[in-house]
Amino acid sequence: MLGVLIGIIAVAIGLFFLFKTPVSSGKVGKVPQTIVTKVIGGGLAAFGLFLLASTSFVFVDANSVGHLKRIYAFKELPPGRIIAMNGEKGPQAQILGPGFHFIPLVRVIYDIEEYEVVTIPEGYYGQLTTLDGAAMPSGMFMAPSIPDERVGDMLKAETFLSEGGLRGPQETVLKPGQYRLNRYLFDVRLDENTTATIIPAGHVGVVKSNVTQPGINCIEEEVSASQASREALTVPLVPRGCVGIWKEPLFPGAYYLNRKAYDVTLVDTRVQTWEYKGGYTKRIIDLSVDQQGNIQQNERSVSEGIPDHAADRAVFVKVEGWDIPLELRALVQVDPSNAPVVVGSVGGLTEIEDRILTPAIRSIVRNVAGASIRVPDRDAEGNLVSPPSFTLRPTRVLDLIENRGALEETIEGLIKVEGNKAGVDIREIRLGEPAIPPELLVSRLRVQLADQLSTAYERETDAQQKRIETEQARSTADEQPRLVEAQIAVQVANQREQERAALGRAERQYLEELARGQRAQVDVLGQDRVALLQALEKLLTSLERKPELVSLVGKLVPNTIVGGDAGMAGAAALIGSSLSNMQAPQAQRQQGN
Repeated sequence: MLGVLIGIIAVAIGLFFLFKTPVSSGKVGKVPQTIVTKVIGGGLAAFGLFLLASTSFVFVDANSVGHLKRIYAFKELPPGRIIAMNGEKGPQAQILGPGFHFIPLVRVIYDIEEYEVVTIPEGYYGQLTTLDGAAMPSGMFMAPSIPDERVGDMLKAETFLSEGGLRGPQETVLKPGQYRLNRYLFDVRLDENTTATIIPAGHVGVVKSNVTQPGINCIEEEVSASQASREALTVPLVPRGCVGIWKEPLFPGAYYLNRKAYDVTLVDTRVQTWEYKGGYTKRIIDLSVDQQGNIQQNERSVSEGIPDHAADRAVFVKVEGWDIPLELRALVQVDPSNAPVVVGSVGGLTEIEDRILTPAIRSIVRNVAGASIRVPDRDAEGNLVSPPSFTLRPTRVLDLIENRGALEETIEGLIKVEGNKAGVDIREIRLGEPAIPPELLVSRLRVQLADQLSTAYERETDAQQKRIETEQARSTADEQPRLVEAQIAVQVANQREQERAALGRAERQYLEELARGQRAQVDVLGQDRVALLQALEKLLTSLERKPELVSLVGKLVPNTIVGGDAGMAGAAALIGSSLSNMQAPQAQRQQGN
C-alpha cells in the first residue's frame, strides 16, 4: 500500500513539473531551467508509474492455480455465501491459470494465493465437498451425481454456483487425472479410503446404494433365491440408481464409486470347496508278520487336527451304536444372479456357510448315515441284478466304505435343496475316509493278510520250481556235448545190436539150411561119408586160412593111397591129391625166391 501511495505522489509531482508554466527564462548553469524541470518531472512520473505497475501483474507457475481474495470493494457478500461472483469482498470465483496476468492494482486490491494443481493417481478417486452453493434439500445427505458430459463445466466455480450446484458432499468424484479447481469452493480428499472399487475376475459386486439418481422410477421388488421352494430366502431389491440393494450386480472391472454413497460387497462366483475334517482322534490297529509267518497286531492313535482352511470339523455320526467321525467335501457355487439375494438375506457367502449350510450339512449327514440307506440289490456272486432294484435298510458301519456312493447320492440330493433355498448351488458332495473303529476291521484285515501270505507262498513255490527248472536247463546246456556223444553211442550200440541180431538170424537160417542139406546128404551118402566130408571141408577151410599147415599135413598124409575099397581109402586119396596140388605152387614160389 505504501508503494502505491509513493507511486501516486511521484506521478502527481512529475506531472506537475512536466506541465508547469515557466515564469522566467533563467539558466541553471548552461542548461535552461525549463528543461531541468521537465526532466525531473518525467523521472518522477516514470518512477511513480513503475511503482503502480509492479502492483498490477501476477505470474502463476505452470503447476499452480492462482486464487484471488478481494480486500477492498464497495459490495459485501450476500448472507450465507463465501464465494464472490460479482466482485464482492472475499474469495473470488475467478481463478488464474499458469502464466503472466495484468490486472490493475491486483496486488493492492486482492490477496493472491497459489495452490497446486489437484492430481488424482491411478486406482484412486477424489472425494469432493463444496463449501458454497445452494442448500441441499431436506432428506438428502449428498448431492446427486453430475452427468459425465457436464462434469467439466460444473467444476468451474462460476458455472457451479450459477447453475444451482448444491453445497456439501458430492456424489460425483474426480477420476484419475489433473484438475485446476477453485480450492475456495472445492475441498478434495484423497487417502486410502478413496481407492477405486475393483471387481476381480470370478467375482461380482453387490451394490447397496445410499443415493437415488434423478429421473429413475424406483420400485422395490421381492426377489427369491429359488422359485421352486416357498422356504427360499427372499429380499427386496431395487433397480440400479435407486436407494437400496441393486438387483443387478457389478461384473469384473474397475469402478470409481463414492464409498460414502455406495457400499459394494464382493461375492465369489467361482466354485468353492468347503471341507469338514479333523477334530478327532483316530485309532489304528497295525498288522505285521514275524519271521515264523505269525500275524502280530499293535494299536496306536493319531490326533487329526482341524486344518486352517477347513470350513468346520468332521461330522460325528452314530451307526450301530458307534460314534464315527466322517469327513466330507462340498463343492458350492453362487450364481451371479443370486448374489444380491445372498448379500441382502444374510450378508455374504461366509454367512451363508456359517449360518445356513454348515448346520444343514451336519444335520443331513447325521440323519442319513445314522438312519437308513437305499442300496442296489446284488446276486450271490456280488453282481448287480438286472433289471436294477433297490432295498431300503438300516445303515451299517461298513456301508460307510462299501456303499459310500449311495450315501453320497442321498446326502447330495438333500443338501442341494437347502442350498437352493439360500441361493447357493451345491455341485458335489464327497465323503472322506471314515474313522471306523479298528475292532470292526481287524478280522477282515487278518483274512486279507492271510490270503496275501498264502498267495505269496504260492508264488514263492512257483518261483522256486521255475528256478529249479532253470538250473536244470542250464546244467543240461552245459552237458550238451556229452549228452550228444552218449546219445550217439547209444544209437551206435543199438545199431550194432540190430546188426548182430540180423547176423544171428542169418546164421541160424544158414545152419538150419545146412542141417537140412546134411540130413539129405546123410540120407544119400550115409552118416560116415557125410562126417568125412565135413571134416574134409573144415580141414580145407583151415588150410586156406593158414597155408603153412599144408606142408605139415602133407608129411602126415601120403600123396597116393593104393588098394582097398573102403570109404576112408578114397577120401585119403582125395586129400593126398589135393595136398600135392597145393604143394606144387608153393615149391615153385620157393624156387623163384
